[in-house]
Amino acid sequence: MRRLLLLVSSIIFVDALLFTALTPLVPGYADEFDLSKAGAGLLVGAYGAGALFGGIPGGLAAARFGPKRAVVGGLLLLSVASFAFAAADSAAALGAARFVQGISSTATWAGALAWISVAAPRARRGEFIGTAFGAAVFGAVLGPVFGGLAELVGIRLSFTIVGGLTLVFAGLATLGRSMPVETAKLAGLRHALRDERFLGGLWLNMLPAMLFGVLIVLTPLALDDAGWTTAAIAGVFVAAGLVEVLLNPILGRLTDRVGRLLPIRVALAASAGVAVLLAGASGAALIAVLICAAAASFGSMYTPSMALTSYRAEAVGLAQGLAFGVMNTAWALGELVGPTAGGALAESYGDAAPYLVGAALCAFTLVASYPVAGRVRPRAA
Repeated sequence: MRRLLLLVSSIIFVDALLFTALTPLVPGYADEFDLSKAGAGLLVGAYGAGALFGGIPGGLAAARFGPKRAVVGGLLLLSVASFAFAAADSAAALGAARFVQGISSTATWAGALAWISVAAPRARRGEFIGTAFGAAVFGAVLGPVFGGLAELVGIRLSFTIVGGLTLVFAGLATLGRSMPVETAKLAGLRHALRDERFLGGLWLNMLPAMLFGVLIVLTPLALDDAGWTTAAIAGVFVAAGLVEVLLNPILGRLTDRVGRLLPIRVALAASAGVAVLLAGASGAALIAVLICAAAASFGSMYTPSMALTSYRAEAVGLAQGLAFGVMNTAWALGELVGPTAGGALAESYGDAAPYLVGAALCAFTLVASYPVAGRVRPRAA
C-alpha cells in the first residue's frame, strides 16, 4: 500500500506542478500579449475550463477501465499538452495548451484518488487522501518555482523536459498494481446528486477553487505593480504552499478521528476572515503574508471535503472513480469561475470586490452547515 501511495502521490505532484507553474509567468504574459486583468483571468481559467469539460468523462474512464488505465491515459495527454505549451507563441495557443492540461488532469486525478480510496483501509481513508493531496500541494508549491526557473532558462526547454518526465511517470504507472473495475451505474449518480452531504462535498471543492483562482490572478499582479520580481512572487507562493503541505496530512488524520464537519467549519470561518483582509490590503508585504494565510485557510477545505465526497459516494452506491470525476467537475467550475469572474470584477469595481464576494460565500456556507445533523464519521454509512 505504501508503494501505491508513493506512486499516486508522485503522479499528482507532477500534475499539480504544471497547474501552478503559470502563476509567476502571468505578469510577463500579460505584458507580452497586452492582456487586461480579465484577459489574464481567461488565460489562468483555461485550465479549469478543460477540467470542467473532461470531469465526467475522466470519472467514467476511471470507473469503466480502472484507475490505473485512467491515470496512464491522463499522463499521456498531459505530456502532449506540455509539449504544446512549450511550442506556443500566442495567448490563444497558451490557452489551448492549458485547456488540454485541464482535460488530462481530470482522468489523472479521478483515477489516482479512486486508486487509493479503494485500496486504503476504510478507517484511514482520510489520512491517505490527505497524504496524496499534500503531495499535490507540494507540486503546487514548486510550480511557481518551476515557472520562475523556466523564465530564466527558457520556457520551451523547461516544458519540453516536463513533457518527457510525464511520459516517464506514465511508464511507471503501468507497473502499479491494478484494482478491480467498478460498476458505474447512473442510478448511483442520481442518488448521489440527491444526497445533500455529497452535494456539500462538491461545493466545498468548488468554493476554494474559486478563492484560489481569484488569488492567483490578482496577487501576482499586485506584487508586480509594487516592483516585486518574478522570483520574489514565486517565493511567496512557495512559502504559502509549504504551509498547506504540512497541514493536509494532519487534516486527513483529524478527519478520520473527529469527522469532516468540524474541520470544514473552521476552514470556512478562517477563509471568510482572510478574504476580508485581502479586500482591504494595500501594502505588498501584507499581501504576501495574507497569501500564506489564504493557503492555510482556503486549502484546509479540500481534504475533509474530498473524504466527505468519497464516503457519501460509498453510502449511495456510486463508483469512486465516477464520484471523483464529478468532484473534478465541481472543482473545475470553481477554477474557471474564480479567475475569469474575479478578474472581470476587479477590472470593473477594483480588487476588493471579488475578495468580498468570496468572503460572503464562505460565511453563507458556514451558516448553511449548521442544519446538518451531527458529524459524519468515517464509520458512518
